[in-house]
Amino acid sequence: MAYMPAGRQLGRAIVLAAAIAAAATPALAQESLQASRWDEAIRMPEAPDLNPDPHIVEIELEARVEPFEVEPGLIVDAWTYNGMIPGPMIRVNVGDRLIVHFTNSLPDPSTIHYHGLRIPIAMDGVPGYSQDPVKPGESFTYDYVVPDAGIFWYHPHVMSAMQVGFGLYGAFWVEDPAEAETVAVEDELVILLSDMAVNKQGELEDPNSGGSAGMAFGREGNHVLVNGKKTPQLLARSGAPQRWHIINAAKSRYYKLDLGAGFTFTRIGGDGGLLEYSVEEDFLVLGVGERADVIITPRGASGEELMLRSQLHDRGYGSTELRSIQDLVAITITDQPEYAGSPLPEVQLTIVPYSAEGTIRREMELTLDQDAITKRFEYGFDKVPYWKARPILADLGDTQIWTINNTTPWSHPLHLHGFFFMVLDENEEPVRPYEWKDTVDVPFKETRRLLVRFGERPGTWLFHCHILDHAAGGLLTAVHLALPIEDFKPFGAGAH
Repeated sequence: MAYMPAGRQLGRAIVLAAAIAAAATPALAQESLQASRWDEAIRMPEAPDLNPDPHIVEIELEARVEPFEVEPGLIVDAWTYNGMIPGPMIRVNVGDRLIVHFTNSLPDPSTIHYHGLRIPIAMDGVPGYSQDPVKPGESFTYDYVVPDAGIFWYHPHVMSAMQVGFGLYGAFWVEDPAEAETVAVEDELVILLSDMAVNKQGELEDPNSGGSAGMAFGREGNHVLVNGKKTPQLLARSGAPQRWHIINAAKSRYYKLDLGAGFTFTRIGGDGGLLEYSVEEDFLVLGVGERADVIITPRGASGEELMLRSQLHDRGYGSTELRSIQDLVAITITDQPEYAGSPLPEVQLTIVPYSAEGTIRREMELTLDQDAITKRFEYGFDKVPYWKARPILADLGDTQIWTINNTTPWSHPLHLHGFFFMVLDENEEPVRPYEWKDTVDVPFKETRRLLVRFGERPGTWLFHCHILDHAAGGLLTAVHLALPIEDFKPFGAGAH
């Protein structure tokens, strides 16, 4: 099966045809291998579907301030979707039409951006480029067909560092019915990683804490959450596989996931769906905004406890010094007999990279400067912060190779709105296994090369660091696609 995002016509037809065929002749349903209510303490609630049509999912999301219990006895007035953190999970099949009726009951304007989804520009949720900000008391309806299977997420794109830090984010799971046979793991779980900063007075931390230096580092929360909870419990049958769809929705924090000695992650997918083939990894590093689709097989004696942890990861100066390893999910082995079923099928997907013939080459530097007088730090692409931005110009059909040099003391997970790309090695060959990405980590003092094709959907699409303080501090630009340069207007300072 060939999956070709270039132009999206052939690739979309293949994916949708597979989904339709699977729905028309469904495979026999698999039974759970786990104990009853194995994921009850961690599973996120789903947004109720208000539409009876099986191919239309229609939901309501209200952004509002609600009390939230960060941990037992610590309650803050947080920013929520539908009164919960994370917001309700959006769950659809690939090819479904999604309708989101969004109401803003916050004290500030907001929007919803659907991170990683290749949807029309009018649905991208970026004020100024795709829609007007939704003012307090107002509503906006997002309406589009979901083109790709995979794990995505949603969050605001107005004062993003503050609003995400205060609790506005949620999971977005797009299923492909064909994967019931190609992956063949019945027990699936979405794991959304985040954190929240609470001060000594028991209130949400000032989003400008630490001033310019705080922005330059990227503010991390002092309470690490998994699906909105501190170290939730999960039951596991020894030897029985589980499929985890993992999202890093933190504002600045990287996660280096570890299940302990002797355990590995079988990574089968990432940002843009399944990989070309699976890989075994001892640790799983996720930059902000990145996702991973993995199979894990816990093993142990009845009652034994395993712990999913985040080990220390060096994203630059100050990120490992005097820091602690974080406990994330407590896994208890049940008293069921150890599962010794048939081996899982090898997960493989034919991915055809974009052709590099006739590519346009662009070089960019990620820079950090300090004003000689004010001493304030300022990020930029090639020393230009977003409020003075010169866009990346592209025409429909362009294929471009971007060489990105990170000259700063910190790593940057860069996210491109609206399009997938491939990461290239130093020889400008796509990294194996092939995978489609929308977010890539560019480690400090290193270089990354990206291959991207702009085949459709004219508009102004953001490209920015997903450490949201860094974006607010200038590390944001845009691809101005098939539009006159005279139409481009930079954001005003403070917009993101």
